[in-house]
Amino acid sequence: MSLDKIIAQAVARAVKELYGIDAEPSAITPQTTRKEFEGNLTIVVFPWVKAARKSPEAVGKEIGEWLVDNEPAVARFNVVKGFLNLVIEPTFWSSVLQHITATADYGMTAATEQSPLVMIEYSSPNTNKPLHLGHVRNILLGNSLSRILAACGNRVVKTNIVNDRGIHICKSMLAWQKWGEGITPEKAGKKGDHLIGDFYVLFDKHFKAEVAELTAKGMSKEEAESASPLMQEARAMLRKWENNDPEVRSLWEMMNNWVYAGFDATYERMGVGFDKIYYESSTYLQGKEKVLEGLEKGLMYRKEDGSVWADLTAEGLDHKLLLRSDGTSVYMTQDIGTARMRFDDYPIDRMIYVVGNEQNYHFQVLSLLLDRLGFKWGKDLVHFSYGMVELPNGKMKSREGTVVDADDLMDEMVNTARAVSSERGQLDGCTDEEIKSITEMVGLGALKYFLLKVDPRKNMTFNPAESIDFNGNTGPFIQYTHARIRSVLRRASESGFTIGEFIMAEPCDREIALIQRLADYPATVAEAGRSLSPALIANYVYELAKEYNQFYHDCSILKETDEEKRSLRLALSEASASTIASAMSLLGIEVPDRM
Repeated sequence: MSLDKIIAQAVARAVKELYGIDAEPSAITPQTTRKEFEGNLTIVVFPWVKAARKSPEAVGKEIGEWLVDNEPAVARFNVVKGFLNLVIEPTFWSSVLQHITATADYGMTAATEQSPLVMIEYSSPNTNKPLHLGHVRNILLGNSLSRILAACGNRVVKTNIVNDRGIHICKSMLAWQKWGEGITPEKAGKKGDHLIGDFYVLFDKHFKAEVAELTAKGMSKEEAESASPLMQEARAMLRKWENNDPEVRSLWEMMNNWVYAGFDATYERMGVGFDKIYYESSTYLQGKEKVLEGLEKGLMYRKEDGSVWADLTAEGLDHKLLLRSDGTSVYMTQDIGTARMRFDDYPIDRMIYVVGNEQNYHFQVLSLLLDRLGFKWGKDLVHFSYGMVELPNGKMKSREGTVVDADDLMDEMVNTARAVSSERGQLDGCTDEEIKSITEMVGLGALKYFLLKVDPRKNMTFNPAESIDFNGNTGPFIQYTHARIRSVLRRASESGFTIGEFIMAEPCDREIALIQRLADYPATVAEAGRSLSPALIANYVYELAKEYNQFYHDCSILKETDEEKRSLRLALSEASASTIASAMSLLGIEVPDRM
């Protein structure tokens, strides 16, 4: 049993015996004692003050005395206002470490058939351009959330909704028709998503030229954009697509398949995937059907022009358009259709949408509409709203070709990792294959960690140079710490040292601090799942790596002659390496054994 549970159960027994209060141990959460006070764990006693009819200080003192007398783990205590600080018996920490090393998948909770089924939607790309830096933050957050919620005992389904229809798709298609000269990804030597992105940029270039020419003749910008022959051709192509024109549909399928192959290669390199992919070209029809069902039931209303709306004024919002007067759908309708298909496919208990904070209002409305249409999880859907990510030189624009593509960014990160590692001499003696593997891990680890360590609700600036630093709160620093520990353990094995008995060893303060940091891991995973915050895992594993490096600096391991102490330190090293690898895995980051 973990130390937190032992103390929580002991405190529950104490308040029952002292005050007749039935306290649920699971509701008692020991916290790490603040550094300015003596102690290892702190209990907040305010919840029992009223029933005990005593001051917080008196209640803390009485519970502390009871624990010293009745719980072997507690050596002494002190009370600061309503906070009971407990000093844990030094030898007890050895048994805590033994529990950690003996627990398979430490910190993880296995799912069962009865566990809640959580569906997480992330990525959501358009098929007119490659994935870019903004997508990268979305994908990494969604992937990490999936891993964290699975580690908390949930059944998790990872889904992606691909925006594969609409005027923006037709722009790339039309540009390829006009200026592509039959080019394919193979002929161009390019990934399909990059090739199609080039034609999207090319359309915009010619479109702007037409608008400039028309405005020079006296039209307003809005008039010119509407009158642009190129835009009119794109709209005509969209109408043909919606009418299932075989030639347009064939072109659409061919170009989309090029893009999907490109996306798949990017996803694979990033180490992410999906259990189910939905396509808006299918879901928008389902959405129209569901809206029309709601109209028949009086849940929606039709205006004189034939458009269909939802009145949300009773919920403090406004009227929302769901079908245009010509019967075509809007994004909201497509999301309703996607929800219907997902609900048919899976018995969803909780739905989480990983979408940027510019869509906050959209998801407020979607939640109300899904609840109104009878989806049991609709009202409680979660919009995981995250902030935008920019580069030091500002915002990105797809149409102008100023976006940083995910593939180019990953290449840059890996090349930078190779250069920095070579300068530090960390690749000396490695084979070409080892260098390739290590620099890929370090480069992508730097990218992922930098994007995930920030509170997801905040806007952020991604600085590639800062992210690759081997010192400070970075992925490479944590990866290097893991490699250092594995090196220690290899040398221990070569010297014939093994992790033997250490249960009677009395750890020093530095060792206790590291054991306690390890003991915090299960609670950190649980809290990251509750608050949907990969940043909690990122900052935990950084603190763990720092704590290990301080221990490594202060405590001899391989030169320690006391066999029990050496065993304790080797066990601490093994547990630290395993926990670092586990935590980084929750972030989707690999850790090398050598660096």
